[in-house]
Order: sequence, then structure tokens, then C-alpha cells
Amino acid sequence: MNIPQIRMESKFARIGIAHEPPVQEMEQPKAELSIQQPPAELTIERIPGKLTIDQVQAWEEMNLKSPFRLTEEFAQTGYHDWLNGMGRIAEQGDELMRIENGGNPIADQAKENSENPLYEFNIGWIPSPFSVKINYTPGKIEIQSKVNKPIIEANPNKPVHRYRPGKVNIYVERLNSLAIDFVNRKV
Repeated sequence: MNIPQIRMESKFARIGIAHEPPVQEMEQPKAELSIQQPPAELTIERIPGKLTIDQVQAWEEMNLKSPFRLTEEFAQTGYHDWLNGMGRIAEQGDELMRIENGGNPIADQAKENSENPLYEFNIGWIPSPFSVKINYTPGKIEIQSKVNKPIIEANPNKPVHRYRPGKVNIYVERLNSLAIDFVNRKV
């Protein structure tokens, strides 16, 4: 038997989702760094030591004198000898002037004038102790240093951040539908 029928066919709507993920990129550039180290400043002042040795007295005691000193001494000795000779001649003249007082002044004076004088002699080439004068002034060293600090310049670079947000697209992939059909119907 054929019974009339109504056939209904329905389809649900289908939603489609297209997803595009987000993209994030981060980059950290290196910092720009400049370091300079100025050299230290060093100043050294040196005052040299001074040594003086005076041997004049030692040389003179060994009779090794400079020509100027010898000339000066000879001049002084000659002057003293000349004064002594004048005094002796004056004294002998006074004795001859008083010849009447007795004695034998002519023979005494002849004997005195003809004798060589006695000279003292000693070892002349050995100077006395401490005849060489030594003086020493020590030197000085002054050191001054100045430390220069390093010059550091740092420029940090900001991070580079790139971000592209993700997308979600929602769309209707299939629309809902309802299909109605009549079967076995009599018209």
C-alpha cells in the first residue's frame, strides 16, 4: 500500500574556521660600547747626588802645589826673607856702629853670614790624616703619578619587537537547508 509520505531532509549549517597563528619576532641588537683607557701620567724629577772631593790640602802637604799657589808662597817667603835680611843688616850695622863697646863684631858677623842655615826636613810626601775633604749631598727622586680613569661610553640598543597578530576567520562553510519532498501522493 502506498501511503503518501512527506520526507524532510535537513542539513545543519557548518561553520568553518580559518586560523592564522600570530607571529612574534624579538631581536636584541648588541649595545654599542666604546672603552678608552688614557695612559697614566708619570712625572719623574731627579736631582742627582753631588760628591765633592777637595784634595788641595793633601797636595799642598805633599808639596805638589799649583803654580799659582807656589808663586804666592814664594812671593811671601821672599818678602819675609827680605824683611829678615833688612833687619839682620840693620842689626849688624848697629853692632859695627858700636864697635868701641868691645867684642869682635866683624869676625862674628863673618861667621854668621858664611854658615848655611839648618833646614828642618821631614817626610814630605805623606799628607796628614783627614787632609782630603769629602762632601756628599744625596740625590732626590720625586715621582708623581696621575691615574686617568677609563672613558666608557655605552649606548644600549632597544630590542626590536615585531608582532603580527593572529587571525581567526569564521565563515559559513555550509548553509543550513531543509528539503521537503512528498512521496506517493495522489493528485
